[in-house]
Amino acid sequence: MMKMVRTIKYESDRVPGFGKEVMSVPGCEQLKSCIQCGTCSGVCPLSVYMDYSPRQVMELTRSDFKNEVLRSHTIWLCASCYACTVECPREIRITDIMYELKQRAIKERVYPPRFPIPVLAREFTDMVKKNGRITEMVLVMKLFLKTSWLAGMKNWRMGLDLMKTGRLSLVTEKIKARGDIARMLDTVDAKKEN
Repeated sequence: MMKMVRTIKYESDRVPGFGKEVMSVPGCEQLKSCIQCGTCSGVCPLSVYMDYSPRQVMELTRSDFKNEVLRSHTIWLCASCYACTVECPREIRITDIMYELKQRAIKERVYPPRFPIPVLAREFTDMVKKNGRITEMVLVMKLFLKTSWLAGMKNWRMGLDLMKTGRLSLVTEKIKARGDIARMLDTVDAKKEN
């Protein structure tokens, strides 16, 4: 269980316009109508492990506390189960907002050091851009090398068993029109930046 960290927030900690930037992303517009009822935090199955509850993340985002939000573990623990979104009385797409915050943290590289989830997301995307698909064994090896090689060593037996059954391969898989996928992903990235 993560320890809750309570710190005083100062006006100087704000990054003016951050909340408006997030709310300008399609699917995140309704954040401005959040009434801080706490329903999202109450239904979230992982909120007990978060450093900030989903309700707190919504208010911190709206109040321009960019650094606190992007450095929090909460956005990475969101399982995208949509329980918060379904139950929200204001129909705020909280899961979409959490996803947008994750994307911003990855882009700005402000996630907790050696945290596996953003590393996995970046390596996954890079592999799809390069090959058109992923090779699980290579992806897992890159993940462990960049986060915790010791954890990788502890799982060697499971990896060997998966290779024996044909579930993992060391052969890099590629598709024929991989350049098309790279162009599509680059187009999406370019549209996000504008």
